Amino acid sequence: MVNLASLQHQLQHTNTSAIESWTPPFCGDIPLHIDAAGKWHYQGSEIKRPALVALFASVLLLQSEEYFLQTPVEKVRITVADVPFLITDWCWSTTDNGPALVLTTNLQHQLVASPQHPICLRADPQHQILPYITLWRGLQAKLSRNVYYQLAEQTHAVYCNKQTHYQLKSAGYPYTLAIT
Repeated sequence: MVNLASLQHQLQHTNTSAIESWTPPFCGDIPLHIDAAGKWHYQGSEIKRPALVALFASVLLLQSEEYFLQTPVEKVRITVADVPFLITDWCWSTTDNGPALVLTTNLQHQLVASPQHPICLRADPQHQILPYITLWRGLQAKLSRNVYYQLAEQTHAVYCNKQTHYQLKSAGYPYTLAIT
């Protein structure tokens, strides 16, 4: 059995703290766009090199509802259709707080659904209420359709304020995946 804090530390995304402390000058907008499927495009062409996407993602942050790539020497604004990442895989890990939901992004970052990385419901660009997970530097990931349906099968109904919440627990904390 693994300690929840230890599991979170093992999966913690690296290089997240230094970026927020940098204060480079804003250098304008660049034609880099992340579409609703989490694919990165430069000047309308998809970036197909995973290492290049991972490099850009390592310096991505959200400030005042705008997305930036920030290095020690410059800060540029990019556009994002919804959120920059998708949750593409999941598994359960046994912890001292009970089963913990380990989620994997489309860039192979892993994290535990927990108070540090909560799952919350919000509207997507098409106004559908869907589950998103809070990542780092203000960023979020949306559950891919496959992951959403797989996890939805594991929820249980909880009645609250005349609504049915479909929830699952990760390390003892409840998260709602849908409301009817």
